[in-house]
Amino acid sequence: MAKITVIGTGTMGSGIAQAVLSAGHEVTLIAHSQKSVQDAASRVGAGFDKAVSAKAITQEQKSAMLSRLSVSADIASAYGSDFIIEAVSENFDTKEGVLKSAEKYLGSGILATNTSSIPITQLAAGLSRKDVFIGIHFFNPVPVMKVVELINGEATSPGTISRSFEFVSKLGKTPVVVKDSPGFIANRLLMLFINEAARALDHGVATKEGIDTIAKLGLHHPMGPFELADFIGIDVCNDIMLEIFRRTNDKGFEPAESIKKLVKEGSLGRKSGKGFYDYAARV
Repeated sequence: MAKITVIGTGTMGSGIAQAVLSAGHEVTLIAHSQKSVQDAASRVGAGFDKAVSAKAITQEQKSAMLSRLSVSADIASAYGSDFIIEAVSENFDTKEGVLKSAEKYLGSGILATNTSSIPITQLAAGLSRKDVFIGIHFFNPVPVMKVVELINGEATSPGTISRSFEFVSKLGKTPVVVKDSPGFIANRLLMLFINEAARALDHGVATKEGIDTIAKLGLHHPMGPFELADFIGIDVCNDIMLEIFRRTNDKGFEPAESIKKLVKEGSLGRKSGKGFYDYAARV
């Protein structure tokens, strides 16, 4: 698979592009504006700079990888791709619109969504080529995280699953096939964990520092739930929780009051400088 197109230039889109370039493929990175794709290209370059600093790759390898990256604000640039991976914001209408546009340029390739919670079968409903549509859920940060959820919709063909499994494996990741279900596996577990931690905080059971410490030292998690929520983005966590809550009516996924409050304030975690923790105060 020589040509991979990634649509979406945020943290996930840039991370996917870096991982795919590292595996030797050509990547076309597409966004709605030239500024967005140029910014994303800079993020990909910065990601490789970290790898160079860590002596994981050489400067020459970085240059070779970046030489296979092209950027575009025209979705028609996806034409002829072996894989088109949509990685825009976690909103059904936004994703559906992008997927319908991308399908026109699919050719014989596979169309994938990087959704973390929206049902694949529902996203496929508006597509003509449902058999070649699949969910490929990468984890953040993509270049580091080794597992990928492969979510097949009701109409996803066995061949599409097999080709996707092979593609993800060749990226150096471990693919796990998951049934199409709200939140799939990772977020079904993770969002309950973060939400219950926030509820414990709201009820005054312990401080956020105390809860994070227990999760790290008692449960052997690399990050506590509040540190992780800030890393993911409080708004992203809130959206995923609401998506699963709407589809399951399981009140465990109804966002805790502290999460709602932070979203309303615009305190979204590391990306905004403040979330459960104040990162400006930590500098």
